[in-house]
Amino acid sequence: MSLTSNINEKAALIWAIADKLTGVYKPHEYGEVILPLTVIRRFDCILADTKDAVLEKYESVKTLPMRDVLLRNAAGGLAFYNTSKFTFEKLLDDPDNIEANFRDYLNGFSENVQNIIEKFKFDSHITTMANKGILYIVIKEFTSPKANLHPDVISNLEMGYIFEEIIRRFSESHNEDAGQHYTPREVIRLMVNILFYDDNDILSGSNVAKTIYDPACGTGGMLSVAEEYLHELNNATELLAFGQELNDQTFAICKADMLIKGNNADFIKDGNTLSDDQFEGQTFDYIISNPPFGREWKNEKAKVEAEAKRGFAGRFGAGLPAASDGQMLFLMTAIAKMKEPAQGGSRIAIIHNGSPLFTGDAGSGPSEIRKYILENDLLEAIIALPNDIFYNTGIATYIWVLSNKKAGTKREGKVQLINANGLFEKRRKALGNKRNDIPESAIAEITRLYGDFRESDISKIFDNEDFGYTKITVERPLCDENGELILKKGKKQPDPSLRDTESVPLKEDIDEYFSREVLPFASDAWIDKKKSTVGYEIPFTRYFYKYEAPKPSAEIMAEILELEKELDGSLAEVFNEEQT
Repeated sequence: MSLTSNINEKAALIWAIADKLTGVYKPHEYGEVILPLTVIRRFDCILADTKDAVLEKYESVKTLPMRDVLLRNAAGGLAFYNTSKFTFEKLLDDPDNIEANFRDYLNGFSENVQNIIEKFKFDSHITTMANKGILYIVIKEFTSPKANLHPDVISNLEMGYIFEEIIRRFSESHNEDAGQHYTPREVIRLMVNILFYDDNDILSGSNVAKTIYDPACGTGGMLSVAEEYLHELNNATELLAFGQELNDQTFAICKADMLIKGNNADFIKDGNTLSDDQFEGQTFDYIISNPPFGREWKNEKAKVEAEAKRGFAGRFGAGLPAASDGQMLFLMTAIAKMKEPAQGGSRIAIIHNGSPLFTGDAGSGPSEIRKYILENDLLEAIIALPNDIFYNTGIATYIWVLSNKKAGTKREGKVQLINANGLFEKRRKALGNKRNDIPESAIAEITRLYGDFRESDISKIFDNEDFGYTKITVERPLCDENGELILKKGKKQPDPSLRDTESVPLKEDIDEYFSREVLPFASDAWIDKKKSTVGYEIPFTRYFYKYEAPKPSAEIMAEILELEKELDGSLAEVFNEEQT
């Protein structure tokens, strides 16, 4: 059985337990019970092998201040344990006291697991299920073979996938966006390929520790895939994962997943990254993220604007995007978390929709952010992904690759645009908006294009300045009703009604452009140089546009006549049938 089919089958079996909730819960509420119970059951299965040793140790150390460390050791070196005499199986021995015993069991977990359970807001569901007489039935279902989540049966990698698949099912029944919680693994794989590309430190070193950060980490899928892939390349390198997540439920799963894998779950923080940065002043070797796009940040506005006033002492010194879309705030957060080049520098892979490429005129927040990125030579590449590869949107999406390690390399002063829009394969069955996948062959091809840094049909290389322009204000003189110039202190006055603007590419001389493009049509025009503003935009699709000539009119007419013939035949059949 393939990895994918095994995960889907296991997730479906666990989700089927929701049948026992029918009547007490509505379908869109099933996930609120199934998700926390899946996490708790996973902890239960992991601790099963050392349960007796932990209980024995607990009796002798329960009054000691060092008990936490000693109990972790007794649990086989895991970062969590449970001191209750109960397990899921033992809870079934006393149906009459299931609620009290289950609470005793949950209270036996180490504090870090109890914090996770609290984030699920699960306590009220225990009461509801007990009062409705289904708590015992549901726990019994979670002890059946279909819910065996022991590491010998389900690996840590598979468990992460199962969490995500259950969330997807929950989101579907809730009419929510599954995509706001996680990113397709093939997209993450591509991003990680590029993040680690040609990084000799981690690919060949031994006992190397690197850090990776995701400011909108969801269930932690990006961090998990990065770690998994790095260990495939070099098992001797340790990747320390840091992340922040706003949604309580997905935060709880991410933290649980990190605990389960033996990672430091203390590096996963909850809270709003935009208004309450939990990693202020910290920097990381790699940054990877798929932040929400098209989501307003009005609730965070006061704190974001206050931080922006600190300039580059904060994260938002370059400028602020429109309050209707906060994705560029995550982009600036990522940039603020880069290590200085003297410390080895950093690389970022972050997903955006098309908006950050071109939204906003010269001098606007988005343009100023692009200006800062390009004038500081931070942008390595932008990769256009195929449409319909995300669960919650079919729109165009792009991976931005940024780095402060370009100096002295072939990428210095350059930006590579890769149009991977056509590199996909159709899915047999759509998952929400996800109708396409990026196959392994396409991931390899995109990675190769990025690494080769050469031009082709779908790879183009530009100078940073190619994306810049000066927006000039063109004035025409104000005249009275007789057509006479109106002067003030001997100077011509501009006519606001005739005012116009022109965008002059940075590589062009403004006066030459003005003489060529404006003066032949308005010989009395002049430039108000005080109003000139430099802006940047990246019109990605324009660079890859291919003109397709329309069909000749004779060919179109022949097609129309053919359609008319078919239509006439169909209509004749209809009328003949009616007459018989």
